[in-house]
Amino acid sequence: MRNGREKTAMMPNATQTPIARKISTNSVIRTILAKGPISRADIAKLTGLSKQTISDVVRHLEHSGWLKPTGYTDGRLGRNAITYELDASAGFAASIDLGGTKIAAIICDLLGNIVAETKVPTSPHGGLSLVDQFHSIIRDLAGSAGIDLSKLRVIVLGTPGVLDPATGHINVAPNIPGVETIDLRHLLSDRTGIPVVIENDVNLAAQGERWRGHGSAASNFVFMALGTGIGMGIIANGGLMRGARGAAGEIAYLPLGGEPFDPDGFTLGTLESAVGSAAMVRRYAGYGGSGERSVMELFSALVAGEPAAIAVIEETARLIALAIAAIGATLDPELVIMGGSIGARPELVEAIRRYLPRCTPYPPRIEISQFGNRAALVGGIGVAVEHMHQELFGVDLQDL
Repeated sequence: MRNGREKTAMMPNATQTPIARKISTNSVIRTILAKGPISRADIAKLTGLSKQTISDVVRHLEHSGWLKPTGYTDGRLGRNAITYELDASAGFAASIDLGGTKIAAIICDLLGNIVAETKVPTSPHGGLSLVDQFHSIIRDLAGSAGIDLSKLRVIVLGTPGVLDPATGHINVAPNIPGVETIDLRHLLSDRTGIPVVIENDVNLAAQGERWRGHGSAASNFVFMALGTGIGMGIIANGGLMRGARGAAGEIAYLPLGGEPFDPDGFTLGTLESAVGSAAMVRRYAGYGGSGERSVMELFSALVAGEPAAIAVIEETARLIALAIAAIGATLDPELVIMGGSIGARPELVEAIRRYLPRCTPYPPRIEISQFGNRAALVGGIGVAVEHMHQELFGVDLQDL
């Protein structure tokens, strides 16, 4: 890691090879993460490692600051043994969700517990000013939580647009001026001295659902976000699907809801032009709705039983059901999780559930995200925790 900041999790026991030491440490950490607080004797039983090896590993990890004693075993014959767990304060990470108007940010500890959080307006200048703003946000959050910046292990940044998986370059992000012209990942990493992971925000939301949401028990599901625009994150066979150019899930461009050969649809996409917030307001006016309304006012009119509002929701649900049917024919997800300011509305989801059996013989289960507008932040925390555990201990949380 950078600047000699990283503690080593390797054992100093000269009787073991470096690979054996890494395997022993990995086994101990994996067991403590899954079963802790736990005693050394119980770690030995679960791992099959010798008591001497366990003692050496635990002693070294405790001395290095990664483990801490939490109490004693009870209800057993003989002497009570000390129990250990991971010291959550041994490392921290930042999760940032970049939006066109707001930036939400969190600092979490080694176990994913939130220790500081903020939300601020996005700099209208974009580009390089974002690097300054991110650095300021992280510094202020760490200061408010009393955390030394040297303890931050990684920054996970969720952004709109298409992320090139090879270069980390962000494309098609019209709401964030200047972001397509800079190497945001390297600039932010150089500025802060902390490794940076950049991910599409909807992909992060899908990973948040896989970590602690509806997708935690599903190997194949999609997260569909509908608000100003529409996007989708795909978990296939337990892993995130990115595609050849990082554009997997860009369902705004599905040829549904309009004329796909109209080049005007190349900017927003045919489907987004038909179901995004602007399209819903436009359709409401076309159906004879009273006055100019926002989407939130449209939903209020729906609750009041206004026919034009009902027609808008029904047509939007019909088009989204068609999109889900197309997704089902290609990806066969067991679950579709709806999110975003519009996609998470129960009235819309109920209508989608009604339309699905009419356009596909195998309608997937539909759930509403439990994270609201924090799904990408939660996903960023999950990615950050996984990154820290993998980098520090060689432990993949997906295997626990």
